[in-house]
Amino acid sequence: MSRVYQNLGLPPDASPLTVVRTAIRRLHPDTLAVRSWREARKRYYRDLLQAHAAAQAAAKIPQPAEAG
Repeated sequence: MSRVYQNLGLPPDASPLTVVRTAIRRLHPDTLAVRSWREARKRYYRDLLQAHAAAQAAAKIPQPAEAG
């Protein structure tokens, strides 16, 4: 499991949206302001969501069905 994900301190039953919102709040405002780092931030969020899915699978919590 990702160390960064563990540092968020979220339970496995948290929603993916909660994971992303918490990650955004933890980033420094200067990091959010740099447009050239947008792809890196997206990759960071994807990695966190993958770690969250792994934590849910380890806890055997059913994931919500994706809309659309």
